[in-house]
Amino acid sequence: MPHDTFECGHTLEELSIYLDTGEFADPHHLESCPECRNGLDSLRRLSAAGNELFASDVAAAGSGTDEWMKDILANLALELRPGRTIPLRSDDPADTLSETEGAVLALVRSVADSLPGTVAGRVKLDGDVTLPGEPVTVRVDLAVLFGQHLMDSAASLRQDLAEALARHTELTIAAIDITITDVIDAPREEQ
Repeated sequence: MPHDTFECGHTLEELSIYLDTGEFADPHHLESCPECRNGLDSLRRLSAAGNELFASDVAAAGSGTDEWMKDILANLALELRPGRTIPLRSDDPADTLSETEGAVLALVRSVADSLPGTVAGRVKLDGDVTLPGEPVTVRVDLAVLFGQHLMDSAASLRQDLAEALARHTELTIAAIDITITDVIDAPREEQ
């Protein structure tokens, strides 16, 4: 299939979004199109296999006693999905440009994780990202290494996120809410 498009004109991306959101332009088509049904079945199997691998990685990561780590890993699994489609402006009216909510969440997480002494937990976009110009609130739960100044970490992250989101998205950011949800103990040196 060139560019992941079926003969019926629908794409794997559309099917993936349908599995994540339940939204599909022609839901009756899904019941009658063998290609789309097979595509959905394949995506479901791929998702199940990914979930099994993810659960295996979580089990191998340790005893699972750190609640903040379990929360981070659980949210990462959700953020790996494409999520909602965010429209982008184009100079050519014939072009349809977009980015996925998952890509924006990954951007937010990468900025948060690049700040020394911090680890992003849950990352969420509140607001209707599918409508250009609608206000969006970015929410980030953050774990901070013991000894880091909490207010400085949050202020620095807020500034870095505002710059990255302005550079890489067209979202109208109304607020960036950062909640420090955990303080991580510094690793102890072996004696």
